Amino acid sequence: MKSILDYLTPLFIGVSLSCQLVNGEDFKPNLGPDIQRIEVTCGDVTILLRQASQWTPGRIDFRGTPMTTEYSAYGTVFSFPGTGFIGTGHLENEPEVLKKLVFSLDGKPIEMLAATLSGETFRFERDSQVRAFSLKNIVELRDNRLYETATVTTDEATPQDQVYHFMHAWVPTVSRFLAGYDDTSEEVISGELTDAEETARIFYIQKPVDWVAVYEPISEQFAVSRLLEAPEGAGNSSNIWNVPPTYRKYYLKCFQKGTVPAGFNGTWKMVTAFGESNLAEWESKASKLAEQLK
Repeated sequence: MKSILDYLTPLFIGVSLSCQLVNGEDFKPNLGPDIQRIEVTCGDVTILLRQASQWTPGRIDFRGTPMTTEYSAYGTVFSFPGTGFIGTGHLENEPEVLKKLVFSLDGKPIEMLAATLSGETFRFERDSQVRAFSLKNIVELRDNRLYETATVTTDEATPQDQVYHFMHAWVPTVSRFLAGYDDTSEEVISGELTDAEETARIFYIQKPVDWVAVYEPISEQFAVSRLLEAPEGAGNSSNIWNVPPTYRKYYLKCFQKGTVPAGFNGTWKMVTAFGESNLAEWESKASKLAEQLK
């Protein structure tokens, strides 16, 4: 019987070659250790931090199984009118400038980084500059949960085509999604994610929700991401972009065809947790986990 890795290995190889050509797999940011990959494990969750994507997460595993693809743009990306994307793995225009990196394991700063790290808790603080934007990203692993925080500040009013936060490039074998609200718990948005030509490159959900879940049938595992904090007026919208056979990618979009105002100081925070279930029970279990993540 095939495992999820049997399906993903050819994909990783193909996307790796693409990244080398387009996004510079050998790219080294202006700051950070001379290590291409750092794997961090806390409990049942492992994240991969990649030098080529400027130390943003490059894969998220649950109990040894990849739940996201390895090569994609994670973290925060800005899309400037007339220029395009700047941020994380988007190097086609200009790299963001890293200002500070702080790695901590079990509450203590790591003096000597290694390719593999493990502990009870992990925290990574990343300060950077993208033109007029100052950006702070914080990634934390604790209690089998992944916490991600993005804070954006700027003194200048800056038009944007869109801004992305918390991109999770779920593996292309993910087959279902579920999204819900706290004030109307009986209302959910659900659907299938397939490789059919008519559903390729479609964005699903495309509205503000409190949480989003996805189901991977080979491993019988699911993930739930809950938005814990977001600034009002940013036009926050959850989306899943179906791009077979590459990924089913989650985005939190904001400032679509809008302007980030002068003096803006806003923070977005998300928590992601995981579970196991058969197909028949996964929605009820994911909904219960979403409630627990409040």
